[in-house]
Amino acid sequence: MISKAVWEERSTRDQPGPSVRVAQTLIHLQSRSKESEALIDSYGRIARKLRISVTDACNFRCSFCMPKHPIWLPKKEILSFEEITRLATIFASLGVDTIRVSGGEPLVRNGVEELVEMLRGIHGVSAVSMTTNGFFLEEKARALKEAGLNVVTVSLHTLKKEKFENITGSSAYERVLRGITAAREVGLRLKINCVVIRGFNDDEVVDFASLACKTGITVRFIEYMPFDGMKLWNPEKVFSGREIIKRISESYELEPVSREPGSTSTLFGFRNDQGKIGLITSITAPFCGDCDRVRLKADGNLVPCLFSSNEYYLRPLLRRGSSDEQIADFIKRCFWNKDAGVERKLGKLLSIKHVRPMHSIGG
Repeated sequence: MISKAVWEERSTRDQPGPSVRVAQTLIHLQSRSKESEALIDSYGRIARKLRISVTDACNFRCSFCMPKHPIWLPKKEILSFEEITRLATIFASLGVDTIRVSGGEPLVRNGVEELVEMLRGIHGVSAVSMTTNGFFLEEKARALKEAGLNVVTVSLHTLKKEKFENITGSSAYERVLRGITAAREVGLRLKINCVVIRGFNDDEVVDFASLACKTGITVRFIEYMPFDGMKLWNPEKVFSGREIIKRISESYELEPVSREPGSTSTLFGFRNDQGKIGLITSITAPFCGDCDRVRLKADGNLVPCLFSSNEYYLRPLLRRGSSDEQIADFIKRCFWNKDAGVERKLGKLLSIKHVRPMHSIGG
């Protein structure tokens, strides 16, 4: 069991104070040959991870992600694989070393495994992962593995077929499960993401924990965030990480796993078992203090902070002939203005409002 005291101590420990963040920044800077190479914001946070949305389109219609009648980006506004790779190379020159490919649904974009191979070939990039709804994973798993994909995360928000169809608007439940099996068989590291919504699927958190315990798959529970397509989000629907742990602890004995700086999830292991569960507590215990992520939308817009509406246009620079150095300088100036994050808004008791639909920016 995880006691309240342990949870509170862990939550406090996982949120670095200003002095800790400054120390971490100095350590990161000292590890570089030049301070000017770091992609750093005004709070001392350094970008290490790049999230790339390759399309805003998706073949599912999950209400907490997608509008009821989405309007997709025109094809001419979406970055080509070559443009994405060029930008990723620039980000890598600024210290980014891991990349996550997302959507919309990334596997609806033809030949995305070719992009994975291109990204894996970038000097300085140590890992490429992907978040997918799993619909095409059965047929694409081997190609993705051969292209160099390291980790695949499947978004799966229920283990009940009927509820799956209600959530996604698709009858592909078994197909997604086959995709998960295929990913495991080809040797891809596998994670499952589950957005937990009070009164909707919070009754399944123990079932998901059982899946993690029995299979060794890491299941990450994500608090409901204000990125739903239909703007239905409100704080009352948030089923907190604390509540998730309390419910699972009634059936399983959990052990905390130390959180790596910059990680989005707090991990717990099962005593004497291989599986793990993770908590992404973006609302009740945000981790903005050591956030090391930056996002690139499918249309080339740079998004330094998920919870901020600020976006910066990179596509015009690419298509009007700007040099890599000019683009890198622009990226650094934009990232310097990264928002403090939702943590500060909560601290000031500011209301959290809908920002953008999740399908437009990826996980």
